[in-house]
Amino acid sequence: MGQFNITSIKTSSNGVWQGDNPLDYAFPLLIVQTTFILIISRFLSFLFKPLRQPKVIAEIVGGILLGPSAFGRNKTYMQRIFPSWSTPILESVASIGLLFFLFLVGLELDLNSIRRSGKRAFSIAVAGISLPFICGIGVAIILRKTVNGVDKVGFAQFIVFMGVALSITAFPVLARILAELKLLTTRVGETAMAAAAFNDIAAWILLALAVALSGDSEGKAHKSPLVSVWVLLSGLAFVIFMMVVIRPVMKRVGKRCSHENDGVDEAYICLTLGGVMVSGFITDLIGIHSIFGAFVFGLTIPKGNFAERLIERIEDFVSGLLLPLYFASSGLKTDVAKIHGGEAWGLLVLVITTACAGKIIGTFAVAMICRIPARESLTLGVLMNTKGLVELIVLNIGKEKKVLNDEIFAILVLMALFTTFITTPTVMAIYKPARGTIAKTNRKLGDLSSSSKHDAPADPLRVLACVYGPGNVPSIISLIESTRSTKNSFLKLFIMHLVELTERSSSIILAQRARKNGFPFFNRANRGEWRDRLSGAFQTYSQLGRVSVWPTTAISSLSTMHEDICHVAEEKRVTMIILLFHKQWRMEDDNDDSGKAHEVLENVGHGWRVVNQRVLKNAPCSVAVLVDRGYGNGSHTPGPNATVAQRVCVLFFGGPDDREALKLGERMAEHPAVRVTVIRFVEKEGVNGNNVVLSPSPIITSEKSYSFSTPKLNRKQEKELDENAMGEFHSKWDSMVGYIEKESGNVVEDVLAIGKSGDYDLIIVGKGRFPSITVAELAARPAEHAELGPIGDILTSTGNGVLSSVLMIQQHDVALAHEAPLCKAEDLSDVKGNDNI
Repeated sequence: MGQFNITSIKTSSNGVWQGDNPLDYAFPLLIVQTTFILIISRFLSFLFKPLRQPKVIAEIVGGILLGPSAFGRNKTYMQRIFPSWSTPILESVASIGLLFFLFLVGLELDLNSIRRSGKRAFSIAVAGISLPFICGIGVAIILRKTVNGVDKVGFAQFIVFMGVALSITAFPVLARILAELKLLTTRVGETAMAAAAFNDIAAWILLALAVALSGDSEGKAHKSPLVSVWVLLSGLAFVIFMMVVIRPVMKRVGKRCSHENDGVDEAYICLTLGGVMVSGFITDLIGIHSIFGAFVFGLTIPKGNFAERLIERIEDFVSGLLLPLYFASSGLKTDVAKIHGGEAWGLLVLVITTACAGKIIGTFAVAMICRIPARESLTLGVLMNTKGLVELIVLNIGKEKKVLNDEIFAILVLMALFTTFITTPTVMAIYKPARGTIAKTNRKLGDLSSSSKHDAPADPLRVLACVYGPGNVPSIISLIESTRSTKNSFLKLFIMHLVELTERSSSIILAQRARKNGFPFFNRANRGEWRDRLSGAFQTYSQLGRVSVWPTTAISSLSTMHEDICHVAEEKRVTMIILLFHKQWRMEDDNDDSGKAHEVLENVGHGWRVVNQRVLKNAPCSVAVLVDRGYGNGSHTPGPNATVAQRVCVLFFGGPDDREALKLGERMAEHPAVRVTVIRFVEKEGVNGNNVVLSPSPIITSEKSYSFSTPKLNRKQEKELDENAMGEFHSKWDSMVGYIEKESGNVVEDVLAIGKSGDYDLIIVGKGRFPSITVAELAARPAEHAELGPIGDILTSTGNGVLSSVLMIQQHDVALAHEAPLCKAEDLSDVKGNDNI
């Protein structure tokens, strides 16, 4: 392709039918470039996810791959997809994204928390900047003598850029790593964040100094030194003006846009976004980079509802679409091939070693002086060594000002990539806080003291209920209310709102607010500050009396969400965890005015199903999984003065899980607005259960088959326990509950008939890990939802027409903890070794 005159480039083409190639026009080419960049960066992000690397790593690597280091070696590709004339256009669009991203960084940086963080964080930050900066000066002197062309750059400019490049800590990237590792609110995490915030402020001051000193090395090398002084003084005046004049104005805007004043006016959002652009223009006019103005403007915005709305409006567009363009434009300037020969690679090793050693040793030494334990001090050093976006910004400005040549630029980009990449695995290796293996305490409904002595108060029932959002509120409240005895028992309800930790930086802010010492916490002092609909609904419910409601939010990646749930269950000594099944059915009216309704299935995703499975495996107490088919909607929520509003059925086959289901049914029977029916399945006379044997099978997977307990239990003793439980239930509640006995013929048909009948709002079943003879017969049945056990799966499988909601219960019992997929053998002589039945 021939040389292009930039002024002759047109925005859009007339199309291929009129002989135009869209790639020769600015806008179609920008679309292709953007699409190509997004595909590469998201693919690499997916590849790096198992390594728990921040998204910035994938975007930097993607940029390098797209540039002359990899794909760019093909000249046709470079001339067609990334021609030189398109670079200013791509960089202009990317710079808009960068401008707003730095505004978000300033918005998220809490100056008050920096002031509160004290001398310790300040000392660590100073050491983490000064020693690497001094090391950077040493490296700069070596590079000036070794790399061709570097000695032509002004000495002061070069050492400042090298010092800043080696001493920076990437605040946004560090926050992401700490959130992923659940260290955000531990002592290490809080100290690292405060020190990184100090570091960030210092880095911007140093960067402003570097830009002021550098100017343009071509044509302006002999400018008056007074110019740099004027640039710095003007920059200082700008900061003072923003903090003294603009900050109080933005505080007034923040108050006007608070929850108490009916939310955010669109005009304020638009004016604020315009303010970002104006601030950027002013600092560019002064002679400091425009991003400095956007960052300072972000600092003036008060934290609160207005800031949250701003983040919601622009974060996804900026971080997801525009920012990868900036990394790609950086990658297009990075040519690893410029690092050639043993000497150049030796310089790369020197720069990486100096950067790591300066940062880690400086931080470690001061942290030890501050009496922080050695392991935590070393972890702080590694965390403070995180580089990322800000590093790339510094390097790009240095290259733009011609302070850094291609070889130095490539060396420093690889240094930033390496130091950030090693942070997560190194921290995981050297710092393992006492997150604790969960102590296997035997907590189940049967452990609560009996409420039969009406003159003595029963032990409080402690329940941890996990919800996804406001849509789950009616079913959870209805279930909790039905288990709340109206006589003399007290109920403590811990509500945990489960939120996935995403790539959005706003989720990190939420995580900071919702966690304490790395885990979700319940703050009684803030219980009056219920803001969202979800919390408000439970607050209203708690006012009924004899129910104490404690809300919290768990913000974690799905792979570690179960740790938060199990930790809170252990810490709060709960008796039962209530989880929501990942599928939920609800009824919607037809649009044809016929008055009929149809069933709609909502699926929150397979990731949440895996969370449930891990909780079932690791929980320190009994677990219930609610399969919601409109339970609690309309008239089905019992109240203190209601007549029978709920019809509950307990299916009893026998075994520890079914006995736990019976215990829950016993509690529900105490509520005057709940009608409980127990249906007991008994074996037909003459059936020889000894011929039904379950044995491990190497070819069966746990995803498609039911898991049963592998330890041997005494079947005769289990039958006695079943009879005793049923006898005790009859003696207490015989006159108040319905009781039906069924001979098990075709279990699947019998259970489905109960579910399809619509006679019950809720059916309670045990998981059946130590199954009765009847349930063991179902072992060979293909499972759709194996975690619910055979009976729960029958009532939940799609296409069966079941109308009732289902509650599957797993009793906590150490003896049943180890499970494995087992297959059924009809003849005892065929099986050797472990038998479960």
